[in-house]
Amino acid sequence: MKFLLEILTIIGSLGIFLYGMILMSESLQKVAGKRIRKTIAAITSNKYKGLLSGTLITSAIQSSSATTVMVVSFVNAGLLSFSESIGVIMGANIGTTITPWVVSILGFGKVFNINIILLPLVALSMPFLFSGRNISKSWGEFIIGFAILFMGLDFLKNSVPSIDETSAVVDYIRGIENVTYLRIILFVGIGMLFTIIFQSSSAVMAFTFVIASNQWIPFEFAAAMVLGENIGTSITANIAAIVANISSKRAAFFHFFFNLIGVLWVLLIFHPILKGIAQITEVLEGSNPFESYTAIPIALAVFHSGFNITNSFLLLPFTHTIEKLLKSVLPEKDKLHNTHHLVHINSAYLSTSELSLVLGKNEIVAYAQTVKTMLDMIPEFLMEKRIKKYNKLYDRIQNFEDIIDKTELEIANYLTKISEGKLSIKGTKQIRAMLKMIDDIESMGDACNNMAKNIKQKNDAKLYFIQEQRNELNEMFSLLNEAFDMMINNLSADFDQINETKAYKYEERINSLRDRIKDRHMINIKEEKYTYQTGVYYIDIISQLEKMGDYIINVTQAIIETR
Repeated sequence: MKFLLEILTIIGSLGIFLYGMILMSESLQKVAGKRIRKTIAAITSNKYKGLLSGTLITSAIQSSSATTVMVVSFVNAGLLSFSESIGVIMGANIGTTITPWVVSILGFGKVFNINIILLPLVALSMPFLFSGRNISKSWGEFIIGFAILFMGLDFLKNSVPSIDETSAVVDYIRGIENVTYLRIILFVGIGMLFTIIFQSSSAVMAFTFVIASNQWIPFEFAAAMVLGENIGTSITANIAAIVANISSKRAAFFHFFFNLIGVLWVLLIFHPILKGIAQITEVLEGSNPFESYTAIPIALAVFHSGFNITNSFLLLPFTHTIEKLLKSVLPEKDKLHNTHHLVHINSAYLSTSELSLVLGKNEIVAYAQTVKTMLDMIPEFLMEKRIKKYNKLYDRIQNFEDIIDKTELEIANYLTKISEGKLSIKGTKQIRAMLKMIDDIESMGDACNNMAKNIKQKNDAKLYFIQEQRNELNEMFSLLNEAFDMMINNLSADFDQINETKAYKYEERINSLRDRIKDRHMINIKEEKYTYQTGVYYIDIISQLEKMGDYIINVTQAIIETR
């Protein structure tokens, strides 16, 4: 029972550390989210710029997993190519080396005891948390996350028994004191497994620092665990890419492949590398990790940084070769896909709520373009006289209706899950606006389907529109297409920079044309230019087109509400 309580205490301490890490990362994403999105979107095919961008972004948000998952998301969304993602992923590995240094210096440092200022830090964060400004609240959350992280680390250090406190640990240490390659590989596997379970290399690395400094394992095995943690952290992106496109799968697999290659070459010269790390640590710390367990945290930080920086610069010249290799390993087997599935997003990307908004926005643009394709079929269906082509078009319109309904549900579920995460006030407004947008866009699809059914009923009844009616319908379709393109442009642009004046002018023109057509229709009915029943079908199509104009301006108004 006592052993179980100790294990649960250790896991709980890791949980507190991990929660602090997540809180820090998410708050930084909220502070810098928009700039990060623009930075990634501006990345060119220059792999060195990609390396620098990945390093800076991961240094800012303190999560290589968040960066790599974000990169995989952007590849899936078409914002980055697989080639462009390679440098960013390498840079993410370099950026993540900052966390071990912060933990080793502040959490295990001999000069300054950070624990004495943790509660004062929480007190200082209170004014920020209750501030009316969103950025201030995010900075308050960051400060609390920082404090919680080191509280968790302190709990972890106190919960792991030292070697003198338990005979079981003594027996265990005696059993593994002979450092063999087989045992080194075993600890690489342990580090990888722990990271997959906790989904955070930083948390597992903190645990490694603690058990090594408490003499549970020697420096060699701790270094081996660090190597395993580098492999384990790449699993998160691969999980995210399971339901993504082939380019995303390649980007995620590259992260795994890149770290695996690095671990393999390091293992070949493992002992000489550790001797070099020991010499560097002796200069920095004044003691050797092979002789003093207190020097191990700094030594592991040096080892982790050296591994990721060296591995990145060694493999960077060979990225083109690696890219070709991965394309052959993961070929594009089938370019066809089930079109009702989301094009740009999937639920695996929800680890970064604030940054996931850009993917939601891209998906809504794609959704609107799908409805635009459906709208373009209606004039063609109206004029088609060949029975086989006519029936095929009608079936296609019905299929699009099904796709649009399913896509709305998938996007709504995705946005709802994002809203359950930590979002800024502006992010929350955008979620509400996006939910309104997809509802209006789905209604446009319904209007298209209603028009198709109306046209089919007219044709089944052997009724025909006169040339004047066809001309007026073509004029309305043309004007609606222009308004639709304007709406898509506004959706694609930055929400703070839309052309709302032009959108409202299109709405006025559509309403004016509708009124003119209805007035002319009443005259034509009186003059018996066509039958009353033909006029019913005609006006119903005009009404559906005018409704689409209302839905189009509703989307623009929803964008305005995000300001």
